[in-house]
Amino acid sequence: MAVPKHVGIIMDGNRRFAKRLMLEPWKGHEWGKKKLEEVIDYAHDLGILELTLFAFSIQNFKRPKKEFDFLMKLFKEACNDLLKDVRIEKYKIRVRFIGRIQMFPDELADLMRQVMDKTQGNDKFFLNLAMAYGGREEIVDAIKKISRNIKEGKLDPEKIDEETIANNLYIKSQPDLIIRTGEEKRISNFLLWQGNYAELIFLDKHWPEFTKKDFEKCIKEYDRRERRFGK
Repeated sequence: MAVPKHVGIIMDGNRRFAKRLMLEPWKGHEWGKKKLEEVIDYAHDLGILELTLFAFSIQNFKRPKKEFDFLMKLFKEACNDLLKDVRIEKYKIRVRFIGRIQMFPDELADLMRQVMDKTQGNDKFFLNLAMAYGGREEIVDAIKKISRNIKEGKLDPEKIDEETIANNLYIKSQPDLIIRTGEEKRISNFLLWQGNYAELIFLDKHWPEFTKKDFEKCIKEYDRRERRFGK
C-alpha cells in the first residue's frame, strides 16, 4: 500500500463537537489538543514521515476574547508538554511552528522558539504546526524575503522561478494528502502553494472524533487514487 510521506490536516470541528456535548464552545479545543497528541502516534505508526497540522489561522485572532485567552493558555500548555514529551527523542521529531508567530503574546512565542530550538537536530519525523498561519500570507512573506534579496543585490529578478519561491516559504515540503475534518469542504487558505497537487479527503467527523481507523481509511483511499500530476 502506498503511504503518503507528508500529510496535512485541517483540524476543524472542535467547537461544534463541544456544543453537541452541551459544553461551552471553546471547551472543544481541550478535546482537540488531546486528539493532536494521539495523532502524532497514529502518523508515526502508519509510516508517515511529516505531518502539518493547521491549528490557528491569522483570521482566528478575531475570535471572542474569552475563547482567545483560553486558546493561548492551551497553546502554552501544549508547548510545555512538547518540551517534556519523551516521544520527541524516541521518534526523533523535529517540531516547527509555521506562520507569523510574532503575532502571539511574547511568552507563547518564546515557548514556541524553545520547542523549535530543542528539536532542530531531529530528522526522522517532522511535525509542522501552522500557527498564526495563512497560505496567502505565507506567499506574501516569501515575496517580501525575495524582494529584500533583490534590493540587496543577492538575487537577479530574472532568475526567479518556482524553486526560488518554494525556498522562501515557511516549509518547502509538499503534502501528498490533505485531510479536513469537521464537515466543511474547502481548504481555507491552507498550504496553497505546497498543496497544489495534494489529494484531498473531507470527513464528516469533527476533529476530536478522528480515530486511527479513520486515518487508516484515508490512507487506503489515497492508495486507490491515481496521481497523474497533470500528465
